[in-house]
Amino acid sequence: MSHRKVRFAAFALAIATAVSAVPASAQTEQQQLVDECLTTWNNFQADPNLTWFREHDNEAVGFLIAAQVVKAGFIFGGSGGRAVLVAKGDKGWAGPAFYTMGTASAGFQAGVDVSEIVTLIMNKKSLESLMSGSVKAGADASVAAGPVGVGAGTKPNADFLVYTRSKGLFGGVNVNGTVFKPTEDWNKEYYGKLVSPIDIVIRRNVSNPGGAALVSAVEKAMAPPAKK
Repeated sequence: MSHRKVRFAAFALAIATAVSAVPASAQTEQQQLVDECLTTWNNFQADPNLTWFREHDNEAVGFLIAAQVVKAGFIFGGSGGRAVLVAKGDKGWAGPAFYTMGTASAGFQAGVDVSEIVTLIMNKKSLESLMSGSVKAGADASVAAGPVGVGAGTKPNADFLVYTRSKGLFGGVNVNGTVFKPTEDWNKEYYGKLVSPIDIVIRRNVSNPGGAALVSAVEKAMAPPAKK
């Protein structure tokens, strides 16, 4: 083999190795968000202060998960942000569908920075509203903060139960007025064609392997505890 061919083969191998070393999750903004939301979900499942969350999450029909939320740059103070929806459709748990979240007013208590938010969707009516278009918390759907800590109280009577978490701190957010809206361009980018949340979650007409780990983690948490 000539020196030129050897050099070319070595170059090709180096390129192939470099490409294979880049994880799929780093290839798109959408997949990066999905991966971050999986981390958020796992954080909520492992947090010792969120016993009530884990004991009652199987009562929800869906979850809006937002990861790495910052005070000045996400859903509060007039800014916008992104979340993913994983929900139970006609063929089991499915997703993710991409959403934006936004409000024109600040809902933070002084000095509180929220890094992660999980919103439990507690009934099919609210889930159907999210499927069909934008939903405004407090107007189109009732909302309450999810109980935390030892001896947490009874389940609030609300369409959405909101949990916020930042470095072990909870609460500090008023989500009344927050608008949840499907993100058409992100759903199209992730699934390769124009699709709605109904196509993704309810009908399961499309799928992306990159979302399997998140859906599986949610589905696992929804399973009833094993009998002793």
